[in-house]
Amino acid sequence: MSVVPEGANPASESNGARRDHNHHHSHDLEHDYPSPERLRETISTAAIAFRGYDVTNQGRSRELLEHPVYGALIAETLAEASSIAADSLHRNINLIDYVKESAPTAITHFADDVALIVAMEQAQIRVLERCFEVPVRDAKLTFGYSIGEMSSLIMSGVFTMDRLLAVPLEFAADCAELADDTHMGVLFTRGPALPLEEVERLCVQVSAQGEGLIGPSAYLSPNTALLLGQGDTLARFEAIMRDALPMKVNLRRNPHHWPPLHTPLVWRKSIPNRTAVKLFQTPSGTEHPSPPILSCVTGKIAYDGVDPRETLTRWTDHPQRLWDVIHESLAAGVQTVVHVGPEPKLIHATFSRLSNNINKLLGNKYIHMLGHGVVSSMNRYSWLSRLLSSRTALLRAPFVSHIILEDWLLAQPLDFSGTSILVPAAIESSEVETDRSHPNPTRSNQASEAEVGGC
Repeated sequence: MSVVPEGANPASESNGARRDHNHHHSHDLEHDYPSPERLRETISTAAIAFRGYDVTNQGRSRELLEHPVYGALIAETLAEASSIAADSLHRNINLIDYVKESAPTAITHFADDVALIVAMEQAQIRVLERCFEVPVRDAKLTFGYSIGEMSSLIMSGVFTMDRLLAVPLEFAADCAELADDTHMGVLFTRGPALPLEEVERLCVQVSAQGEGLIGPSAYLSPNTALLLGQGDTLARFEAIMRDALPMKVNLRRNPHHWPPLHTPLVWRKSIPNRTAVKLFQTPSGTEHPSPPILSCVTGKIAYDGVDPRETLTRWTDHPQRLWDVIHESLAAGVQTVVHVGPEPKLIHATFSRLSNNINKLLGNKYIHMLGHGVVSSMNRYSWLSRLLSSRTALLRAPFVSHIILEDWLLAQPLDFSGTSILVPAAIESSEVETDRSHPNPTRSNQASEAEVGGC
């Protein structure tokens, strides 16, 4: 349950760039649209990446629900998740109507949005498997930001959706209540890496004043962290950070309110303890996830051969280590990232910024060999230049292909000759119109103004 918004992403904050809505953003990655056959052949080199909670959570779900081929399977999955949510929340939930209405995101609908995100992520994976026979469980690895980690656990067979989705839904209302007095700040530098231990120490110092808790919710890059704080804790953190930290730092406020998962703020509702109790009453499946799971809790491969419950309990109040996951996926040799969920942004934007920064850094180094005058530009990426010597896997970022799955699915031609879409047995009796006019959309998937975290 990503609770740093997919919409809280400082896509521009992390490198100090200003947004220009009238021009193409240089750090956008090209989207790849391989054929179904090609995707089946290359899935073993791919990572399946699941998005989290955001300021918008519908994406193209309605188009998928109304699709003449996929629609029945999408509806079946939404109905399944609706039943799970209704049992957990003790009220009527109809995610099919929620999608048809294109309901806007609101903190009061947090539980509904969590159920919708997980359901649509599982639905997209099911369509990929059943309609195109892509063996997603043969992927090199999977990971998810915040709530997306739940989807990785479900897809990899560690838990079933009915068992696992009930866990975050049980405390969703408390998270939404905590959000009323929770504020987000994007802490970043324009050059050197943040000293994370010092950042955490300052958060403890502010919290110890006894007037609200504050803590890091995600580490998006070596020079960017998301902070979530109660009341005026962000202001008090800002008042002492410049004297306490050894470099110039900036704290940019996010205007939205976010459920404070992945921070100590959830202690106020005893959410980690309640999660532990719920999980230890929840049966799990395989001890060997397929594909392997990179966890944003640890930043490394997790859940393999060990009890998953301890890691999942830590998931509630430990910051998301997205940067470590990005590095580990590149070090593992991932060649393609399949982004799953409604309008996935944060992970895609993080890869985009890294790719763009590497291209600029290497270009600047080459120019420096011919002349001078690029030192100021190099300083801007000093954290990256230092890392490249020890983390050469980062150099692979510009060469990784990216697939926005909902776009890819909707771009496939409705060819019922048996070559493009393999209609699943569950819906092949449905009356299908042969409308071949679906566009191949191209859109920017960089983080929204609110995005730099995600549930």
